Amino acid sequence: MPTTPVSILPADVFAQQFSATRRGARLARLLAGHQMAVWGHPHGTCVHDAVTLVVAELSANAVLHGLVPGRDFGLAMWREDDRGLIWIEVSDTHPARPVRLTPAPDEDHGRGLVLVDTLAVRWGVRARVGPGKTVWAECRADAGA
Repeated sequence: MPTTPVSILPADVFAQQFSATRRGARLARLLAGHQMAVWGHPHGTCVHDAVTLVVAELSANAVLHGLVPGRDFGLAMWREDDRGLIWIEVSDTHPARPVRLTPAPDEDHGRGLVLVDTLAVRWGVRARVGPGKTVWAECRADAGA
């Protein structure tokens, strides 16, 4: 029997389920920011702030538009150091795919995916095992991001 804890996930992977509430989306953003600091990208750096904002927007979408009562949403993040990328995945159980809008200047919503499109190298949507979908994004992990 091992005397030390055995980790199921490598140290460069973060994965967690959250309640599909505003509080859950806020916690996802806060923990993503903490994970970025653990990975060497402290608060206030371009990489930290870009990844944290992408997680915030995708988590908010999961809670506001991907809500299925009684179901959580999931966040997974990992590093690909050889490619200089941070991967972000947010999964929910709602079948509707997100749509990138072009809001009028005076509208107070509809800019989340515009921000994701600006901050991420690329992003997309795919089906997941079980009901729903996964919205994913790749962000640069280098200092010039």
